[in-house]
Amino acid sequence: MADMDKLVEELSKLSVLEAAELVKALEEKWGVSAAAPVAMVAAGGAAGGAAAEPVEEKTEFDVVLKDAGPKKIEVIKVIRALTNLGLVEAKTMAETAGAKVLSAVGKEAAADAKKKLEEAGGVVELA
Repeated sequence: MADMDKLVEELSKLSVLEAAELVKALEEKWGVSAAAPVAMVAAGGAAGGAAAEPVEEKTEFDVVLKDAGPKKIEVIKVIRALTNLGLVEAKTMAETAGAKVLSAVGKEAAADAKKKLEEAGGVVELA
């Protein structure tokens, strides 16, 4: 270990230009690139940091109706129950692909709305 300490001490005395020249000389001699290990260390450090931080769970969801399906009338009834929209507005929403039935609702409310719309025959996505 004493040899390693001595080597570290000697390398610490190099200027930035001399260190760059040393890296280039070692790359040529060993046929490697110093960039690959640095990228791996950076990627490993990023993954380690991300794993250490708790991932914030999404708390607000949009209930998006992709398609009303074959039972459009049933879907319209569910839309009206969920949103308090009038018949015309609910029908327009059911006929519009990608319409947001509910915006920024909690996880349970979104899951409940999705279940009801899918039971009525609609194709739903939570965003």
